[in-house]
Parts: sequence; C-alpha cells; structure tokens
Amino acid sequence: MDIFTQTTGYEAKMWGPSIIGFGTYHYKYDSGHEGDAPLVGFSPRKAKISLYFATGDNKRADLLKDFGKHTTGKACVYINKVADIQVDVLKALIMQSVQFLKETYPNQ
Repeated sequence: MDIFTQTTGYEAKMWGPSIIGFGTYHYKYDSGHEGDAPLVGFSPRKAKISLYFATGDNKRADLLKDFGKHTTGKACVYINKVADIQVDVLKALIMQSVQFLKETYPNQ
C-alpha cells in the first residue's frame, strides 16, 4: 500500500469489499455505459495479489517484460508476493497507468 500511496500521491480508498484503489476517473464508453474507477489499485486475494492498471496502452506490455514473476489477465496483473517483482518497475507501471488515464479522460 505504501508503494501505491507514495507513487500516486493519492490516499487509499476501498472500491467494493476487496479492491484498494488510488485516485479516480470517470469513464464513458461509446455504448453509453459509464462509471467511476480507481486510476490504479490492488487486491490482496488468497491465491495471488491482483494489481489493477490501465489497459489499452502499449507501454504496459513493455514494462511487464522486466517486471519479474507474474501472470496477466485482461485487466489485471497477478503476483504471488512483492519479493517476486522489481519494485522500480511496479512504480513505473503505476505512474504509466495514472498518466495514460489522465490523458485518456482529461476532464476529471
């Protein structure tokens, strides 16, 4: 949690029962669906830690190459423990996600 707080400058906020998010943005899709979501976040689940970053930016894939032991889903990156990853790359992923979402949704 300290890494996310220090890197984003945002305080942690609960999003539902298990996601700890930082910052917020409002999205609206072409379909008309809209809502609010955290800029970045994580969820300490039983099996793995889920990390939530922005999707749609090619820089994410480049950063993940040097991230360490992880798996990915459509929107999540999964790690077993912080010791398995490069913390400097985690910070870069956090900053990249925040920057990408602020550029994509500038009127926040």
